[in-house]
Amino acid sequence: MSMMPPPVRTGRPQQTADEYDDGPFSFRPATKDGARARVSIQGVSGSGKTWTGLSVAHGLAEGARFAVIDTERGAASLYIGERGIRFDVLQMHRYDPRDLVKALAAAAQAGYGVVMVDSLSHFWKGTDGTLDQVEKAKSKYGGNSFAGWKDGTPMQNDMVEALLSYPGHVVVTMRSQTEWVLQENDRGRKEPVMVGLRAEQRKGIEYEFGVAAEMDISNRLRFLKSRCPALHQKVLERPDGARDIARPLLDWLRDGAQPVDSAAWVDAAASADATAESLLALYREVEAAGALATPLMHPESGEPTSLGAFIKERGTALKHATP
Repeated sequence: MSMMPPPVRTGRPQQTADEYDDGPFSFRPATKDGARARVSIQGVSGSGKTWTGLSVAHGLAEGARFAVIDTERGAASLYIGERGIRFDVLQMHRYDPRDLVKALAAAAQAGYGVVMVDSLSHFWKGTDGTLDQVEKAKSKYGGNSFAGWKDGTPMQNDMVEALLSYPGHVVVTMRSQTEWVLQENDRGRKEPVMVGLRAEQRKGIEYEFGVAAEMDISNRLRFLKSRCPALHQKVLERPDGARDIARPLLDWLRDGAQPVDSAAWVDAAASADATAESLLALYREVEAAGALATPLMHPESGEPTSLGAFIKERGTALKHATP
């Protein structure tokens, strides 16, 4: 079992404050404008999490094509066409958390309104995942694994921020650590049953999502957490993800909310008419919406970045270019 420090979210090293970093603390009326679904489904092998995740994504996409970032050797693609589900897939073969950030930026650039990651567990303990990154980094610190988290934690945190800031709905599946236990069956006899423990990801990650659920080997889904009242503490037998999860979730998100098009922010940031002053104002608008970490492909370099970083880069360059 790998030793690791407590899962405390750490920030970037403190830098000299500038007009972007040193903004005012301004309150504004609370709204659900632009809110997106963030759903995690964890379960043991054979519990149905891939199919359920696909049907939830299909429901959130309302019949449109969505994107699947696949680490499960094509498992999701086996369901293409079932119940009208249509999606495009990106096969991943290495699981560096920074690669997931790149994949999310590519999906955002392509305009997918829904993205599914099947599964997020590989980016924790798969080849080049966070645990591998910590192992590689420890050589810089005299073989100290604990110190290796100085490199691993920012990668993990950036990946989570990219997921939570994606400009569309997000569904992820995660494998559960499993254990065999003796349980009494309907005939009153003890039999071994595979049960899931916590998700194979950093401890507590499921609670980063607005909706977190677990599935057992009988395809029973139980909500661990739901900000959506209609799903709170519900237990669903063989759920239809589109009908039972996506529909009430969309109804709740849209109730009294106005849509927000993050593409308009990107266009404004890249506009040839932008000024240092307009970009600073745009940065404050995006900051107030909690969207600075929105994954983005840099329009010039083609490298993954964030919306906030791109606005700040352009605004700073324009300010310094002003005579």
